[in-house]
Amino acid sequence: MKTIQISTEYITLGQFLKVADVIQTGGEAKWFLQENKIYVNGESENRRGRKLYNQDKIEIPGFGTFQVKA
Repeated sequence: MKTIQISTEYITLGQFLKVADVIQTGGEAKWFLQENKIYVNGESENRRGRKLYNQDKIEIPGFGTFQVKA
């Protein structure tokens, strides 16, 4: 499991994908979420504006498992 450190209260899923090096630019987030399954705390998620908080667990099949740390 990879840890993604944030310095704010939360990070959006679209921002998270870029910080975690899953996508190269923020503009790719919408397409990526349409084409790939992403699970936040075990539940399927496709909203790039979804807020991720400390200790949230993100699973992206084929890319890995991540945890947000504030």
